[in-house]
Amino acid sequence: MSKAIKEKVPKFIVHPLTPSRWADVEDLFGPEKGANSGCWCMWPRLTASDFQAMSKERRKGAFKSCVQKGPVPGLLLYEKGLAIGWVAVSPRTDVIRFEKAKASALERGEKAWKHYAITCFYVRPGHRKRGLMTDLAKAAIDYAKKKKAAALDVCPIDTDKPLMWGEGFVGIVSVFQELGFKEVARRSPRRPLMRLSFKNK
Repeated sequence: MSKAIKEKVPKFIVHPLTPSRWADVEDLFGPEKGANSGCWCMWPRLTASDFQAMSKERRKGAFKSCVQKGPVPGLLLYEKGLAIGWVAVSPRTDVIRFEKAKASALERGEKAWKHYAITCFYVRPGHRKRGLMTDLAKAAIDYAKKKKAAALDVCPIDTDKPLMWGEGFVGIVSVFQELGFKEVARRSPRRPLMRLSFKNK
């Protein structure tokens, strides 16, 4: 009698943030905390003045509206049924601050069409320092490929100097170097624009 073959169960499961998963992201961010100081991941989606003018409650409402209306604003990483990580990945045109900021803007003549962007990471307290940024970034790459993106952009921070609290939410340069992203511009000393192109893959 042959022995049963045990299938390897994935350590993590990734799901796009759709309306049915709102309670999961609300729990991950904290219903009152809203991830980082009430940001609710609206920082890359608004101009600086609009973001500052919004209360935490309005940002939460705006983010919930993004989730309800689509397109999907990002991905949730689950372990044993609990959402423990988040990566914001969406079309470049959906994240106005990323699109317009000097450090992350496209070069003159480049078109944002079919470019996706990673703009934020968040990991649940108690699950940090486990390398989950790499898992989340890999999930974002797979998602962008499935969406037929021409390229995936990110504007991470370099760790040549110690990071201040909260600076790492944009991603870490070394993580993206290891995943094959190439620097395409550096208009900020510590925040290069990096890209993974899918055109020839």
